[in-house]
Amino acid sequence: MQWAKVLGLVVGAAALLGLGIILGHFAIPKAPSTSTPQDLDLEILETVMGQLDASKIRENLRELSKEPHLASTPRDEELVQLLLQRWRDPESGLDSAVTSTYEVLLSFPSQEQPNLVEVVNSDGNILYSFQPGEENVTGEQTGPDVVQPYAAYGPPGTPQGLLVYANQGTEEDFKLLQSQGVNLTGTIALTRYGGAGRRAKAVNAAKHGVVGVLVYTDPGDINDGRSLPNETFPNSWGLPPSGVERGSFFKYFGDPLTPYLPAFHSSFRLDLNNISGTPPIPAQPIGFQDAKDLLCNLGGASAPVTWQGALGCVYKLGPGFLSDGNFPEDSQVKVSIYNHLELRNSSNVLGIIRGAVEPDRYVLYGNHRDSWIHGAVDPSSGTAVLLEISRVLGTLLKKGTWRPRRSIVFASWGAEEFGLIGSTEFTEEFFSTLQERAVAYINVDISVFANATLRAQGTPPVQSVIFSATKKIDAPGRSGLSIYDNWIQYFNRSSPVYGLIPSLGSLGAGSDYAPFIHFLGISSMDLAYTYDQSKTSARIYPTYHTAFDTFSYVDKFVDPGFSSHQAVARTAGSVLLRLSDSFFLPLNISDYSETLRSFLQMAEQGLRAQLEEHNIRLGPLVTAVEKFETAATALNQYISTLQNGNPDPLQVRAVNDQLMLLERVFLNPRAFPEERYYSHVLWAPRTGTVATFPGLANAYSKAQDTSPGSEAWAEVHRQLSIVVMAVEGAAATLRPVADL
Repeated sequence: MQWAKVLGLVVGAAALLGLGIILGHFAIPKAPSTSTPQDLDLEILETVMGQLDASKIRENLRELSKEPHLASTPRDEELVQLLLQRWRDPESGLDSAVTSTYEVLLSFPSQEQPNLVEVVNSDGNILYSFQPGEENVTGEQTGPDVVQPYAAYGPPGTPQGLLVYANQGTEEDFKLLQSQGVNLTGTIALTRYGGAGRRAKAVNAAKHGVVGVLVYTDPGDINDGRSLPNETFPNSWGLPPSGVERGSFFKYFGDPLTPYLPAFHSSFRLDLNNISGTPPIPAQPIGFQDAKDLLCNLGGASAPVTWQGALGCVYKLGPGFLSDGNFPEDSQVKVSIYNHLELRNSSNVLGIIRGAVEPDRYVLYGNHRDSWIHGAVDPSSGTAVLLEISRVLGTLLKKGTWRPRRSIVFASWGAEEFGLIGSTEFTEEFFSTLQERAVAYINVDISVFANATLRAQGTPPVQSVIFSATKKIDAPGRSGLSIYDNWIQYFNRSSPVYGLIPSLGSLGAGSDYAPFIHFLGISSMDLAYTYDQSKTSARIYPTYHTAFDTFSYVDKFVDPGFSSHQAVARTAGSVLLRLSDSFFLPLNISDYSETLRSFLQMAEQGLRAQLEEHNIRLGPLVTAVEKFETAATALNQYISTLQNGNPDPLQVRAVNDQLMLLERVFLNPRAFPEERYYSHVLWAPRTGTVATFPGLANAYSKAQDTSPGSEAWAEVHRQLSIVVMAVEGAAATLRPVADL
């Protein structure tokens, strides 16, 4: 019917218009409000550095963390509106601000039936019962919006059995228990955080017949052994005895029902019974006071010295309790879990500054918005910095004194705590556009863990721009030292190229950079200030994912005065401007030569002899790395020549595309078929012991105990070929563009 055709055209036009609002309009240059920028303006950079205000970051944090804002809750939506309001402000806003909403599968505990942990006797009578929760020490730890501690995506169930202590719940820990004669079948395992991922503890336990898992944070791992109430928050930054670390127990990142597809209402979804990556058995996090009541009454042999913690007793293995303890010897632990899955809407917020010269090249800066409770450190410290950077740049933009050369996209991601959901859905929705146009991704999740030094992670090409930025910014509280000079005192390494330099960590999957680097191959980084590791053994800041992560905690203990927040804002802001405004992209691709050479040397030292026994040669890899080094050196020389001359803009554009696209060449979607989203052949998870190319290391590790000619050794050869192809492709990408 004619009216149906007309309606279809209208709907289609509206959909295209919506997409254009978000990204498509970047490709249409509009008249800039200022003169066309040719290169990074150092005066503008200095102005931005001077205007980033610690007191405004503090006020941002107070507002962001004043109420709990779990993903998809009303307060989370209020923060969406706050971001839109800031980014649409007539005096300090951006060119545009939009939301992108996805319908995603989240996991919640039951409000009607709280999760319980109980000790029961042989007759089933309850001897001891607690609902894992936290003491209300500041008036902020209880209330209808404070979600009870739970293991997100952990299945419901009521497992019951004798208690065993399994240390960190690694595969090796459970094997050691078996070697000690501990019967694990039908038991409940008490484990501590660290050593293995949350879900991995449950997976490892289930392999050995365990039916339920408890997880706690040992004060020896987080508080340097301090465990008394007067030694912990609110009297220090230490985790109180009732503190419980919440978290997602889902293996993958992204919406569980729509892998590789954006989670729109109309998208194909997996059946709930076909979801992979959830824990196989019920799990529940508890506080270390509750863990002490269980562990310090446990019977059996003493645990190894390396398994001992700081609860004030000798840790035993179990199974079952002491004959002279607080519970009868044959008492069992019952874990009652009532978690449920629910489809909820979750939104990303995008704030956009259109580039004056290259509007189709995007520098992205992101931080997630949702938290488990108040989330003052995680993630609101990062959002507070993001809002201050966007305020300063927006003010310059509205005054007409600055517009970036390339487009800048600020992003507030939704539902990160459940598994990097917002950022992953964004990369799925705009996969092709981002692969073609994204220059780099800057992530500032937790901006300040503590106030000692910078901690930076990233892929090799971003090292140089971070170094350049930090050499020009004063370190907080260290008169006469730059952030760079302060950083090198805490984290450093010896480089064969540069000598002693700060150590840049590699990127795993701990925050929203993961889909950008592993799935899209976009050069990425993560920036934060952190603590002096020589003064604490804490694996992370103590109130992580608890109801004690509040504004007063940050204001009093983490960063009084907010000078470290300001330092991160200046570092991230400087990196952002250098990437958006520099004529030549400040990505040093030669720094990948050092990584490739290091991986090659480790392969030669650790793998070569046995590879040759199976007629697998490293020669092609040696040649490929040499080709890359030659091509990288030649391209750098060409860039220097252009910089010293009067280059044609198209020459510069071509070179910048080579720098931007190098990271993409290391992607191979068939390299790791068992690892969802991982396709970067240099930075995938490595389970092998040799610190070389992860696919090669993993395949070699699996093949060692197999016979010649086995499929396992064939996979080693395949992985080697994948790496050779990637490095050869990278070298070809760096060669003159007219050469094929």
